[in-house]
Amino acid sequence: MILPASPLLAGFNLSVSFSIDQPSGRLIGADWIASPNCNERPSDEISLLVIHNISLPPGQFNTQAVERFFCNELDCSEHPYYQQIEGLEVSAHLLIERTGRVVQFVPFNKRAWHAGQSSFDGREQCNDFSIGIELEGSDDQPFTDQQYDQLVQITEQLLTHYPLITPHRITGHSDIAPGRKTDPGPCFDWGRYLNAL
Repeated sequence: MILPASPLLAGFNLSVSFSIDQPSGRLIGADWIASPNCNERPSDEISLLVIHNISLPPGQFNTQAVERFFCNELDCSEHPYYQQIEGLEVSAHLLIERTGRVVQFVPFNKRAWHAGQSSFDGREQCNDFSIGIELEGSDDQPFTDQQYDQLVQITEQLLTHYPLITPHRITGHSDIAPGRKTDPGPCFDWGRYLNAL
């Protein structure tokens, strides 16, 4: 059962220096909420980082609905939009909330169900070899400074621990699923992010 985050705790880990425990695939410094929506990777290869955005309901923040959705605990009677996603089983490795709070749902060494039908550099099924990071947000609203700060720090750790991920193998969901997905959207500042690495 997922309990709503306390307002007093929101963003509490902004000063945490993240690190990765490679055997467990856990990001030390992130909150941990296990999602059932994952499975074994077909190999040990982790060579792609995919950036997404998500908000539930769309455009609304700090609802904890994404956490419930990733854990198959979303009450689809709460909002009309939820009926469109009822029954979907999805997840991501990480969620970075507007406050900068970071939640991990799936260990990096497991396959999270974030990309769906996808292709990168001519290779299908990106979930097999990628890490997915969701930013709480939407296509038409800027992301927060806290989110960029956390994303950069986490990405630096990922580049160190998973050397097959290079800056050229960091992409958006819209790039691996064109025409089907639009995130992280035009408000995501790729230059700011990549130049900070």
